[in-house]
Amino acid sequence: MTLPVPHSSGTQPPSFVLPADACDAHIHIYDTRFPSIGDPARVLSQATVADYRGLQQRLGCSRTVIVTPTVYGTDNRVTLDAIAQLGPQRARGVAVLHPDVDDATLARLHEGGVRGIRFTLFDPATAVTGFDMVAPLAARIAPLGWHVQLHWRADQIVAHQALVESLALPIVFDHFARLPHDAGVAHPAFGIVTRLLAAGRAWVKLSAPYLDDPVPAHGPDSRQAIAAEWAARVPQRLLWGSDWPHPTETTTKPDDAALLDRLARWLPDAALRRQVLVDNPAALYGFEPAAS
Repeated sequence: MTLPVPHSSGTQPPSFVLPADACDAHIHIYDTRFPSIGDPARVLSQATVADYRGLQQRLGCSRTVIVTPTVYGTDNRVTLDAIAQLGPQRARGVAVLHPDVDDATLARLHEGGVRGIRFTLFDPATAVTGFDMVAPLAARIAPLGWHVQLHWRADQIVAHQALVESLALPIVFDHFARLPHDAGVAHPAFGIVTRLLAAGRAWVKLSAPYLDDPVPAHGPDSRQAIAAEWAARVPQRLLWGSDWPHPTETTTKPDDAALLDRLARWLPDAALRRQVLVDNPAALYGFEPAAS
């Protein structure tokens, strides 16, 4: 048993040992040393790099991708600082930008380990970017070899299908593409996302399965069928992330080891889990070749 980690229920490790160089491909860092925007209450306490190290130790992940939270707007210093603390060989970042970003800033972000930009548009009330920014920013970052990460609802993916399909750089869909639990593979967004995955143009994160879940955590696993379909069709395009410190969950925080155990139920084959946890993130984020 390990010590409790802030923003994570439970203390036990996962039921399986993660492979060397396993990557937690989606976390957020909050640090009051850096200025935020909007409601100060949205800056989570005890969500620093030091706090996350405890979760790394518990889970067995050694590589990490830090995504700038919306509370920092387009100020990505918190993410650059986190990458530096965790080590440039072990961490990468996903930034939030506006189209007026200058070339010097892009160069500094790339040197600091940033490899993509995120558009968090599922909730217009908290969005700091817009759909109109996607194409111009994609053109700016394409020469750097970065990707565009989309945290959109499934209906937004359908509504903006033409925009998504026009992007000439890799796309990462957050959190199961926010497919509704009651529709799953039958939702039109599933087909859009799966075609892009199969074409080698996109990736999807098997993260935050609790989002939009209409049943208790101990109920039927409505993400099982989606994960199984993608694992069978496009295993080389799947990623996993904890979404620590789980900013959407304000009452009870998930057990991150249980989230990994859930992944193991979706992907019972150890070789496939290694592909999702090690090989795929190494390919997307540019980590050194994984240990054999």
